[in-house]
Amino acid sequence: MSPVKVAAGHNPLRDARDRRLPRIAGPCGLVIFGVTGDLARKKLMPAVYDLTNRGLLPPGFALTGFARRDWATQDFAQIVHDSVKENARTPFREATWRQLSEGIRFVQGTFDDDDAFDRLRDTVEDLDVHRGTGGNHAFYLSVPPSAFPVVCKQLARSGLSQPHDGKWRRVVIEKPFGHDLASARELQDIVSSVFRPDDIFRIDHYLGKETVQNLLALRFANQLFEPIWNANYVDHVQITMAEDIGIGGRAGYYDGIGAARDVIQNHLLQLLALTAMEEPVSFSAHDLRAEKVKVLSAVRLPRDLGRHTAHAQYAEGWQGGEKVIGYSQEEGFNPHSTTETFAAVRVDIDTRRWAGVPFYLRTGKRLAKRVTEIAIVFKKAPHLPFESTATAELGKNALVIRVQPDEGVTLRFGAKVPGTAMEVRDVTMDFGYGHAFTEASPEAYERLILDVLLGDPPLFPQNEEVELSWKILDPIIDYWATHGKPDEYRAGTWGPQSADDMMARDGRTWRLP
Repeated sequence: MSPVKVAAGHNPLRDARDRRLPRIAGPCGLVIFGVTGDLARKKLMPAVYDLTNRGLLPPGFALTGFARRDWATQDFAQIVHDSVKENARTPFREATWRQLSEGIRFVQGTFDDDDAFDRLRDTVEDLDVHRGTGGNHAFYLSVPPSAFPVVCKQLARSGLSQPHDGKWRRVVIEKPFGHDLASARELQDIVSSVFRPDDIFRIDHYLGKETVQNLLALRFANQLFEPIWNANYVDHVQITMAEDIGIGGRAGYYDGIGAARDVIQNHLLQLLALTAMEEPVSFSAHDLRAEKVKVLSAVRLPRDLGRHTAHAQYAEGWQGGEKVIGYSQEEGFNPHSTTETFAAVRVDIDTRRWAGVPFYLRTGKRLAKRVTEIAIVFKKAPHLPFESTATAELGKNALVIRVQPDEGVTLRFGAKVPGTAMEVRDVTMDFGYGHAFTEASPEAYERLILDVLLGDPPLFPQNEEVELSWKILDPIIDYWATHGKPDEYRAGTWGPQSADDMMARDGRTWRLP
């Protein structure tokens, strides 16, 4: 047999190794609007440092801050330094900091200040010449949605949004993407009039979490689960995002938004789409979005929203051994507010795979613990060849994907209790990222910022997904608005009785994560 010939320059082992190498951004800069906010200090600046520390940003990378504070560049650099020292995931290294700090700039001004944006344009052009950013710049809008229109118009007026000679200009928008379908469309019209569709990146940091991406690997890299990932075997799905913190002085911001708009419209419906979608042709942005859009298009609400939704506000209670106040006692609270801090909804997916399988989504503040998980709960075995007493404590099999804080996967199944009698109880098999891999998972914002700078959009929701999510949520919000105030639940519990009643009507109960 003649030896296999390999084309010149082609080495399969080397090519496979090259595909595993980390992707490094080319020459570029990042401009952050809203650098005085918590998000910038606790997440964005540390993520930029961590990317630099990991060698994933070019030596000439530039970080520019824009705010109305009367700071010089060295003042802003000190803010970045302190934020990195306090919140960075990777160790602090002087060499890394020197490399990053040489590219730090600050521009003082307000969003309606033409001169400030002209100075920002001059700063960006100077960085291209003296820092080597090459005309490639991303603009991160870490600002309230109400400020998006004026910032976008200023970027257009000053010429900052226009790429030249094959270079790129991109914009990053933080959620919420509007407060209903109409406002989301207005926002899209404004942003798309300034930036091309492929240059608009809508950040949903949950999609950057390692475990969310592992959901795709779990489903499509294994033969084990996909054959039973359907209505023949799945009883229902629960997707939970619970927080143990309250509003904490943010009542002025949170009031009028609420749990459903803040979490269900984006995070939970995106997790639902990834859980329920068909296998994509590839993991390119286009193919992933196509499958998510199919799922969101097939979501149907129950006819009786009063029986299959719940919303409530937290009241005072005990949490972690500490007495905490209720939502109505928070500073800046509107005493007539009907804004919910807890929301639970049932939706159905009108496809062959999921017909008859309800998806339950819930989120809330001041709940018993901080946890985000996706639980696929399977039907009971159609026949149990045991006495009823032997399986009295046996529940339904469940596959639980833990998104945070303890990232991993748990499989619950029945096993015999040791002893002479036949007794079957639930046991679990557990996979944890922290135990299985030596490398720590990067922060979600590290992955997402790097993807923006690389122009790689698979994990960013496109406008069609945003609009479909509002079409699902708007009828629920409208129903709540016309049917009285939200219920109450004690802080430190798992929510209101109405949420338990909602599940009981379907003969089911919420999981206790």
